[in-house]
Amino acid sequence: MSTAISVRLPKALTDHLDSIAKETERSRSYIIQKALESYIEDYADLQVALDRLHDKTDSMISGKELRKSLGL
Repeated sequence: MSTAISVRLPKALTDHLDSIAKETERSRSYIIQKALESYIEDYADLQVALDRLHDKTDSMISGKELRKSLGL
């Protein structure tokens, strides 16, 4: 099920969106949906990385140790 939302965008961004939509033969909605999916996925990855960074029990290894473990 889809939900309609309303968003105000600067004209330059709308023009760019329209250009991409025309070039890819996709709708504005499709382009926006894919962009949001990508952003949300990246945001989730960032949160995981920050959580691990601040987790004192998560062990860390040096770049040298990493290369050694990979046989580089």
